[in-house]
Amino acid sequence: MSTSPRRGLNARQAETVEGLLDAAEQELATVGPEGLTIRTVAGRAGVSPATAYTYFGSKNHLFAELFHRKVLLEHPAEITGRTPLQRVTAVTRHLATVLGASPHLASAANHALLGTDPDVERLRVVIGTEIIGRFQQALGDSVDDPADPELLDALTLALTGALLQTGMGLITYDDLADRLDAVMATILRGNA
Repeated sequence: MSTSPRRGLNARQAETVEGLLDAAEQELATVGPEGLTIRTVAGRAGVSPATAYTYFGSKNHLFAELFHRKVLLEHPAEITGRTPLQRVTAVTRHLATVLGASPHLASAANHALLGTDPDVERLRVVIGTEIIGRFQQALGDSVDDPADPELLDALTLALTGALLQTGMGLITYDDLADRLDAVMATILRGNA
């Protein structure tokens, strides 16, 4: 089953995109973010570089798409717990675990998502919406009782700040989950 958020692709095109993403994930694990090129990904996927560029206009676009698919879409968080704090930390721990298992992808995406490429900007909004949606669900957001927008903003800023610090090497992926637990507990003090 494809997790493609792209619209308007026929089955063959969607298969090509999936093949390129799989090849990019393999190439990233082999050579890291600096060594990966669209050309090497295309070669690994068995398509021409021109075909690869049809779907991914830049390396940053490829990394952002790979992050969206491999970290968020393929690994939805199981939001469990009786309290908002337990449910929110289930979200952040899950994300930290997935990122810790793919540090090359996390590093590549961290840099890529800061880019100004229009495709990256679009994906940044999609990724942000997905993360906010997970926090809304964890907080028990409903039409009758919506989550506090300022609380959602604080949770999102804390998570993205922690991800940026991890990408900068200030926090290790091994420490990320515990650090996020402490930050989320501070933010949600009184809502636990």
